[in-house]
Formats: sequence, structure tokens, C-alpha cells
Amino acid sequence: MADVTTLYLQAPTLHAAGERVLSTDEMTGIQALERHHPTIPMGPGRVERREFAYIRHGTLTRIANFDVAQGHVVAPSIGPTRTEEDFVAHIARTVASDPEVTRWHFVTDNLNIHQSESLVRLVAKHDGLQDDLGHKDKHGILKSMATRAAFLADPTHGIVFHYTPKHASWMNQIEMWFSILVRKLLKRASFASLEELQAKVLAFIAYFNTTMAKPFKWTYGRQPLSI
Repeated sequence: MADVTTLYLQAPTLHAAGERVLSTDEMTGIQALERHHPTIPMGPGRVERREFAYIRHGTLTRIANFDVAQGHVVAPSIGPTRTEEDFVAHIARTVASDPEVTRWHFVTDNLNIHQSESLVRLVAKHDGLQDDLGHKDKHGILKSMATRAAFLADPTHGIVFHYTPKHASWMNQIEMWFSILVRKLLKRASFASLEELQAKVLAFIAYFNTTMAKPFKWTYGRQPLSI
């Protein structure tokens, strides 16, 4: 908790120094639901009426980054799956989006794809490290999730991962942005296809970044939570 909250507090200073702090996670199973009849908006003396029957057109997964210092959503990825390869490609594309950054900080949870062999190899390649990484499940940096996580969290690397404690994904600021996406777009919308869902999500991100984006006011410090 101390590592993550300290990083949030330091984000504006790090940004000024050329480093970026991104809160990153996946939102899976976003459904493209098409209502049989359009929603009737509320009016004087009338509540909103929404059709209960719908057609399913499939689901999408989005991987998003929330810039802690600026409040923007950065380099979003949308696709059908959430795999190790998807996440590594997302990180690589995010890093490539701004070559001027001197160090990237990614806040993530402890999902296995956030501590994968492919991610270790991406960081090693980015930093030009020639060290032997070992062999998965046998020895070296790649031996286990713990050894891979320790490597990925090394503060001397150009890409650094900061992991929230287990069962504390609420500390990841992107979760607050996901709730905004659900309330402002997904909850009441109707989508005729996966392509329409993707287009409207990307349009909402552009709208959010232009009109709504601002840093979240983080108030939780490092004190243990009391019951």
C-alpha cells in the first residue's frame, strides 16, 4: 500500500521529470446488448422506461491506462480476449506511444498475465539487458511468479510495475474510471454489433479526455484501515 499510495502522491512531480504513472487493468465481458425497443426517456411525471428484452451480439475486453497525473485515458486496447499476449502487446503499444518518457510506472493487480514471462522479456529488451533470464518453472528470474514480479518491480528499470496488495484492487485508480464508463455509457446503451460497441467506447474515451478528464483526488494514505 505504501508503494502505490506514495507513487500516486509523487505522480505530478514524476510527470514533470519525464516519467509517467499509469493505472492499468482489464475490463472483461463488456456485452454488446441490443434492446428490442429503444429506451423511453424520463419526462414530467414519468420515469425512464427501458426495454428488458435484448439480443446478445457478443463481448469485448478492453485494457486501459489511466494517467494518474493528468487524468486522461491513454492508449486503450479493445479486443475479444485477455491473454498474456494481449497484455504484453498493450504495454508495448503504450510505451511506444510516447518515446520521450524516461521511465514508465504501471500500477496493476496480481493477475498472472501481469507477471508473465513475456512481460519480463519485454522489459529486458526495452532496457537492453543481456543477462540470462533463466527458464520458466526451473531457475533464474523466470522461475516463478514471485521472481518475475520482483524483476518487474525493480525501480531501476525503464518500465516498472507496482502491484496492489492481494484483495485490494480498489487501490487501482483505473477501477474508478471503469465505473464512470459503466455509468455514463454502458449501463443504458444499446449496441447493434461489436463494432458499434467498440466505436462508442472509443468515442466516449475521446469525449472524456476532452471534456471530463482530471486527476482523481487521492485521499487514502498509508495508515491501516480500521473496522
